[in-house]
Amino acid sequence: MKFKILADASCDIPEGFKDKYDINIIPIEVAFGDELYPEGLDNRTFYNKLSTSNIIPKTAMPNAYKFETFYKDYVNDPETFIITIVISMELSTTKVQAQMAANSLGMKNVFIEESATTTVAQGAIIIELCKFIEKCQDIEKIKEEFYRLRESCKLVAIINDLKYLKNSGRLSSTSAAIGSMLNVKPIVSVVDGKVVNIAKCMGGIKAEAYLINFMKDVDFAHAIYFAHSDNLSVLEKFIEKNNSHFKDFPEKIIGEIGCVVGSHVGAKCYGLCYFKK
Repeated sequence: MKFKILADASCDIPEGFKDKYDINIIPIEVAFGDELYPEGLDNRTFYNKLSTSNIIPKTAMPNAYKFETFYKDYVNDPETFIITIVISMELSTTKVQAQMAANSLGMKNVFIEESATTTVAQGAIIIELCKFIEKCQDIEKIKEEFYRLRESCKLVAIINDLKYLKNSGRLSSTSAAIGSMLNVKPIVSVVDGKVVNIAKCMGGIKAEAYLINFMKDVDFAHAIYFAHSDNLSVLEKFIEKNNSHFKDFPEKIIGEIGCVVGSHVGAKCYGLCYFKK
């Protein structure tokens, strides 16, 4: 049995893993005002544009047709099973679109589920699941492992400016209000599929300490994943400074937040993702 992995573009897969595990991505449209980019934008173009534009970009959920276009070549192929993992249903109803596409084709050889998260955390779940598939091809056991990974995946990040999350409706106005306070570093996580402002720290040192202290009951059988939005140098300094806390992970993986989630969090964010026991 051959397994094909499919995700939407809210998922950020660190460099090299798409090719290694044949991970396929359904593109998501990004718009800067009247400028539409149906296939999204590469990271450098996106962040350069974000830094020079006064417009907060918007994204559009991929429709069923995009999923159907991918699925149609594999409909009930006895040698292929497609695993589709998409953004949290609390953030987008992309799962509904994928399911509509599969239903319209009468597909039986597909598993469609929400990740209950997004960006590099969604990518982390997919990569760790791909590692499991290398050792086990039993479909029911693969599904069980996915749900276990989804339940144990934790994401925490320092946000540079909450106006993006507020503008996109991913965060309430009340939660976003602290973003204007001098030298306050908002900390967000994904809780029950929703983006939640879980803390506010005065200054970067305290914010980074919060990230470290957030990690509890860590499952060191999995890699630790780091994410940033055009902020690699700051993230690398954070990792180096706190390396003693990361030394027991079998692998440290860095991924950049792409244009889809970048439209909702803005630039200069960074954080980490790990799996609990």
